[in-house]
Amino acid sequence: MSDNLLLAIDSGLTVTKAVVFDRHGTEVAVGERRITVHYPHPHHVERDMDEAWAATAAAIRDALAAPGVDAARVRGVGVTAHGDGLYPVTADLRPAGPGILSLDSRAVAVLERWQRVGVADEALTRTGQTPHVSAPATLLAWLAEERPECLARTRWVMACKDWIRLCLTGEVATDPTEASESFTDVETQDYSAEALRLFGLSALEPCLPPVVACDASAGRVSTEVAAETGLPAGTPVATGLHDVTAAAIGLGNIHPGELTVVAGTYSINETISTHPARNPSVACRNGFRPGEWMNMAISPASSANIDWVLREFCQREQVEAEARGGSVFDTLQPEIERAAEDRAGVFFHPFLYGSPLSDRASGGLFGLKGWHTRGHVLLAVLEGIAYNHRTHVDALKAAFPLERARAAGGGVRNPVLRQRFADNFRLPVGTVSANEVSALGAAVCAGVAGGVYEGIDTGVAEAVHPAAPHEPDPQGAEAADEGYALYRQLAKALEPLWPKLSDREVRQ
Repeated sequence: MSDNLLLAIDSGLTVTKAVVFDRHGTEVAVGERRITVHYPHPHHVERDMDEAWAATAAAIRDALAAPGVDAARVRGVGVTAHGDGLYPVTADLRPAGPGILSLDSRAVAVLERWQRVGVADEALTRTGQTPHVSAPATLLAWLAEERPECLARTRWVMACKDWIRLCLTGEVATDPTEASESFTDVETQDYSAEALRLFGLSALEPCLPPVVACDASAGRVSTEVAAETGLPAGTPVATGLHDVTAAAIGLGNIHPGELTVVAGTYSINETISTHPARNPSVACRNGFRPGEWMNMAISPASSANIDWVLREFCQREQVEAEARGGSVFDTLQPEIERAAEDRAGVFFHPFLYGSPLSDRASGGLFGLKGWHTRGHVLLAVLEGIAYNHRTHVDALKAAFPLERARAAGGGVRNPVLRQRFADNFRLPVGTVSANEVSALGAAVCAGVAGGVYEGIDTGVAEAVHPAAPHEPDPQGAEAADEGYALYRQLAKALEPLWPKLSDREVRQ
């Protein structure tokens, strides 16, 4: 039926959204609420789990109250959220502690110890990925050492979206994509007792939630939640999936050879394969279908850097843009384009929140002279983000044939960044009509669970609408190669100094 609606929840690192789509992928309404991020200690990044649910419920109410939205027409609910991190839940389905976000880096000492003694190498062989600082395994090992009382209260080890879906339905579950963040065998795609043993976490095997397909119903909206949100009681809630895999569905990248790039808080770069691959630069996780793998190269070094430079250098322009309801880049674009004409040689390492090169890396601006302008700094930030994405895309291209790319995320709205992507990747880089691509991916899963679509393929065919891509420019690609080489040389020269800078930060 053409009047079917689907509700998708996308809980990010700072904002949770509820997006109403029609079956053709048109965004009908959006509700949005911010969630407080807490920094109780250096490198600790947390949120209150109850606040996260309250914000989500409020966002659902806002979306359903929008003009033209009839909640009775909602046929399914889909959930996606930031991956990794940790949401511990007690036996009575209450928070066992704060939710730990994927920007958290408290467990770096655990990770470095695992790297020294060979745990990381064995994990690559068994799980298809080396652990990283905010992986569930690393955080759980840290809790076992530093907060054993929290771990003693924990009955279920959950991801963010699984906590949100638990609040919606009262049912405990996870999906294959989230299950594979630390504890699945890369060959079988099932939980692995040996993986738990490797990390010293065998006692937590009963705490791993049952795995249900991404597009299957993993519960229904409870009566209490119906009263709180306005959703019809009994509406099917799809299990959902990690937001980076949801973005691939929302971009229509559901086959091998298709590259998904998301320039958000994280630099996300991924492609599907029909066989598992082991590469220390790539996380090989479960795909959204059995017998497929999603190969991810990710770091927290993308458009959050744009947010920083706009906040620190362009506050007046941001206020004016918000007042007129436009983009701040409408004002800044001429400055950036003038800077691009003279190839000024300013470089930026976009490592304000993390890096694929070192857990101790920090951001930096290089090559600045007195005649450089704000436009040169803005251009350097955009190019630095493109170079960081290229680090990951090159790793993927070395293992998988890639034919095209589609990109999403706040930074991709800037045409300079889209073209820099195309030039660096030497691939056509397109977008789609939807703004909320991860939410659209979750909505497609909701449509399957709710009987609106026969499967993910048919949902994508009906709901995803591509736009014309940016093609790589030969001269731009040559300039990108030169710039990228110097970007990497700068990083290599600084690598011995990053630990000293990090230690100084902690002492202060």
